[in-house]
Amino acid sequence: MREIESAMEGILFASGEPVHVDRLCTALELDRATAEQVLQRLMDYYAYERRGIRLLRMEDSWQLCSAPDYAEVIRRAFEIRKPAKLSQPALEVLTIIAYYQPTTRAYVDQIRGVDSAYTIGLLLERRLIEECGRLQVPGRPHLYRTTKQFLRAFHLTSLEDLPEMPDLGGEGQMRLNESGEIVDPLDGADSAAAESGDA
Repeated sequence: MREIESAMEGILFASGEPVHVDRLCTALELDRATAEQVLQRLMDYYAYERRGIRLLRMEDSWQLCSAPDYAEVIRRAFEIRKPAKLSQPALEVLTIIAYYQPTTRAYVDQIRGVDSAYTIGLLLERRLIEECGRLQVPGRPHLYRTTKQFLRAFHLTSLEDLPEMPDLGGEGQMRLNESGEIVDPLDGADSAAAESGDA
């Protein structure tokens, strides 16, 4: 078992990219259940021992990466600038695409009520979203979906880990707070009612 773990570790390290579990099964001549058991053991080991690396699962793929605890030190070592935080519009567009993918820019624009062309371009540049075909309607608009980089950036194993979308009520407008969480319109209405009651 230790030899299998070491071989798997070597493959994941050499790749530098997410590796599909089927590829690991083929290379190591393992069945999927055994491969996933070994991967889970490695993941638990890195986390428990507080190693400088972590093993991440993204849907059916696995990747070795540096531990978030040492992000600042790693940035200093390689003089990497901290990536700019996503703006409010970028978070809104990313949220819509994450929950309604695959979707078109027109649909994103319709929900937000403003043109999202620039923001979609920015998210494509940062590889948080990608084109995934065209909608079969006149004009054949591009369809967009989130990427593995999106899962990695938000520490998600799969899209099923996304929090449940709150009911937007009759208002139909999505709002995010400063930390990028979706604000339930009812909460806003309650606080507004409380403020008017105080006055």
